[in-house]
Amino acid sequence: MRIKIFIGIICVILICSGGLAQANDPPQRIVSLGSFITEGLFLLGVEDKIVGVTTYCNRPEAAKNKEKAGSIVEVNLEKVIALNPDLVISTPLTNIKARDKIRKMGMRVVEFGQVRDFEQICRQFLKLGRLVGRESQAKTIVDQAKEKAKSIQEKIKSNPMKKVFIQVGTKPLFTMNKEFFINDLIKRAGGINIAEDTPTGIFSREKVVESSPDVIIIAGMGIVAEDEKDIWLRYNTINAVKTDNIYNIDPDIICNPLPENFVNMLEVMAGLLHQDKKGK
Repeated sequence: MRIKIFIGIICVILICSGGLAQANDPPQRIVSLGSFITEGLFLLGVEDKIVGVTTYCNRPEAAKNKEKAGSIVEVNLEKVIALNPDLVISTPLTNIKARDKIRKMGMRVVEFGQVRDFEQICRQFLKLGRLVGRESQAKTIVDQAKEKAKSIQEKIKSNPMKKVFIQVGTKPLFTMNKEFFINDLIKRAGGINIAEDTPTGIFSREKVVESSPDVIIIAGMGIVAEDEKDIWLRYNTINAVKTDNIYNIDPDIICNPLPENFVNMLEVMAGLLHQDKKGK
């Protein structure tokens, strides 16, 4: 009897030990419910572990070929179950009820929150690296991004600050306040976000006219973005209109909070804010 009990205890210990080891092993089947998560996984070189993404995951190009597990907000639970992931990564936009159902079904769910600045972006990326067993690669990417950001800011530190309005939505007119990392991006590029202290992202054209920003940036490409630019050109009292400083930028870059994206956009934005247009 004692021998049987002893063997039973040993079996329990071995099973538990095996379970702990598996829990700490890098995931082999990942469902990403956020475009920045998907792009981050590709950057870390674990794209072969991704079994499902959202319909909005289009960076890099290869991400478009992955199985679709829903949109940014809505989750296709049947598809997620069929994909049999050992890790599901959600974002603040993921439907909470769907996320909780996935967890109740015994699947591991890790949530990534909203980031407010470059430092939080870097910490979140390091977390992603640890999660998938690529912490060293994540650290290298973060260190390089921080060095590049430091270099860009050093070059423009003596330049005068420029008032900036960034548009990320049209109906209603939507911008980014201090709760979003784009506000930090503007600051680091040598700008002042005219909407920094607005309680929500909803803004009016009248407020933009009143603040008269030096630069207007529209996060959008194609006909819709060009139409928005034409609308702004009608307001000829705004400094940005007077000096021809209205620009369209790729929304995928500015809306995916990753270290590389941030510094690449920082370089672009610093160039837009501080370029010499005396000849015009």
